[in-house]
Amino acid sequence: MFNNKLLQEQLQKARRFAEESDAKRRAAQIGLHYLDIVSTRVPTELKAMQKISEISARKALLVPLHITKTKIVVAAFDPRLPEAHTIIESLKAEGFSVEIYVVSRLSLEHGWGYYKYVPEETKEISGKVDINEENLRIILGEVKTLKDLESHLANFSSPFISQMLEIILAGAMALKASDIHMEPVDETGILRLRIDGILHTVFDKFSLHVYKSVITRIKLLSNLKLNITNEPQDGRFTIGLSDRDIEVRTSIIPSEYGETVVMRILDPLSLKVNLEDLGWRKDDLIIVKETIDQPNGLILNTGPTGSGKTTTLYAFLKSVSTPEIKIITVEDPIEYHLDGVSQTQVNSNANYTFASGLRSILRQDPDVILIGEIRDKETAEIALESSLTGHLVFSTLHTNDAIGAIPRFLDLGAKPNILGPALSLIIAQRLVRVLCKKCKEEIPLSSGVLSGIDSFIKNLSSRVDKSLYTNPHMFSAKGCTECAGLGYKGRISIFELFVVNDAIRELIYKDPTEMDLFKSAKNQGMVTMQEDGFLKVLQGITTIEEVERATGTIQWLKEINK
Repeated sequence: MFNNKLLQEQLQKARRFAEESDAKRRAAQIGLHYLDIVSTRVPTELKAMQKISEISARKALLVPLHITKTKIVVAAFDPRLPEAHTIIESLKAEGFSVEIYVVSRLSLEHGWGYYKYVPEETKEISGKVDINEENLRIILGEVKTLKDLESHLANFSSPFISQMLEIILAGAMALKASDIHMEPVDETGILRLRIDGILHTVFDKFSLHVYKSVITRIKLLSNLKLNITNEPQDGRFTIGLSDRDIEVRTSIIPSEYGETVVMRILDPLSLKVNLEDLGWRKDDLIIVKETIDQPNGLILNTGPTGSGKTTTLYAFLKSVSTPEIKIITVEDPIEYHLDGVSQTQVNSNANYTFASGLRSILRQDPDVILIGEIRDKETAEIALESSLTGHLVFSTLHTNDAIGAIPRFLDLGAKPNILGPALSLIIAQRLVRVLCKKCKEEIPLSSGVLSGIDSFIKNLSSRVDKSLYTNPHMFSAKGCTECAGLGYKGRISIFELFVVNDAIRELIYKDPTEMDLFKSAKNQGMVTMQEDGFLKVLQGITTIEEVERATGTIQWLKEINK
């Protein structure tokens, strides 16, 4: 029997194929990018649609997609048409750069359909993501836990994807997340937030078409290409609030089921750049202050990505910064902007690497230099030379502990007779979560554990104030509204300071093993990261689980608990 419905579907597919093929041909002819709004689920933005009326858009056969303070993205049937050309030129005359995509009539019909949601009154156009203060206040007031944010997303019903992204961003800010992760998995999309270094799944029920729309919206905001889906792209945008601007750094990569996005939230309020706020013990802080007050020398901070190295180095810069000295940095990238510091950023396209940047910086008559990372022999050599010629130099290395920086430098080709005199201090650090003061619960300690703690304290360096730990207590995480139900609120550093003194320099000249260096450092009073972490456990600041997550198993405690 003849199937009219099937025939109709086939005719619609044929019509769509013909229209999209025609649009591709037109785009190639004009020299512009083609875009399929329907299948790629490109979201239309409320503010952009308020810029061009529906009547004008239909006459010109175009639809606005995205707008910032300086740029507007437009999808057009043919930008050479007189009506379209007039609108585009008027936008340029207003100071906008106009990014144009060629689309089919079907795509235009899809885009025009959103005009029914545009209110008659227009609002001021902003070049930043406008999380309106009232909306932000509401979300900040309502989102106290991950479940609250999940509920907001589950109940979302607006046709404008931009409003969903606002909820995600404001919710992440309310929960003090450092990163937003969005990942496609099979037939759905997942949202996760990194809070205090740990990833938490917030929502795993995005339909793929909604997920793709959110990703496209993020691309528009980050000034990334919509039509590129099989290559990595990096960008950034700004959330403008009345009291501050929050930078969001975007990374998009292709994955098995679609594009994966990570957004790093750089909120100036979250940056602790006061040296005293980072978690130093008193004896360590004295050493740090004495070392950074020296006019020259190389101070290294070691650890993996995300261990707090940059924050610590920024705190050093803030501590030494005065109008009488010049501070210059070469970073990749610049994380936060610091007053009184000339910050530069690595740019491989312009051949501005750490090494070439450092050479340029030295011609700028600096007193203090920060090198984001020492990765190669050339950068290592210049850093060492700089510290020996009257400069105070700060930098980072990727090693597991402070001792490991010495063999790493030697592997990079550094000469022992230069390395020894150049180095002043090597710091290793990790971040551990801080227990919520409101809900933490004390753990009863067995006699065996108390005896082990007593032995641990007695064996510590004499420079540690042991009177602080005569009445030890340990706590566990619980969870309450104050800490979003996580049991932890914020993070603190645990440190390991390796002071490079004359005894260590003599050892460096003898091609020492890491064990030789470790024994010498311990004999001179070094406290390891794990030991520093356990002292913070005894102060009720963090937990055993956090210290072991950051530094590995505490062996003596494991033996007691067998």
